[in-house]
Amino acid sequence: MPRFSKLVPAALLLALPACYHATIDTGLTPSTTVVEKAWASSFIGGLVPPSTVETQSKCRTGVSKVETQLSFLNMLVGFITLSIYTPMDIKVTCAQGGRSSIPSGASTLQVGASASPDALQKAFRQAAELSIEHGTPVYVAH
Repeated sequence: MPRFSKLVPAALLLALPACYHATIDTGLTPSTTVVEKAWASSFIGGLVPPSTVETQSKCRTGVSKVETQLSFLNMLVGFITLSIYTPMDIKVTCAQGGRSSIPSGASTLQVGASASPDALQKAFRQAAELSIEHGTPVYVAH
């Protein structure tokens, strides 16, 4: 039993400083514009997510990367509140502009910037049909 009592503190020292980090990378080139939301409130161990990070006004050309992280302090607060309140840090990196590269030889459908909702729906339907027919992706661009 004395050996077990020595292992528990050692295991806690290894586990407590750990943090959770998840990254979503869209493939777009990152810019220097970053939107951060520290201590975003989530509840019940993350089952109730934090409020939406409003990036549309700051990231006009899209999002390059989204990172969520539970730091040691975030997890400590979650532990103290029995995971009822679980804060996290959210970091969004805006894209430089443009879009991710389209592979050479890929099909592209051009849709005007002022296309009506019906025209957009028709273009996406046509893109889906072409994709099924050829077995390759079809990109819709405006």
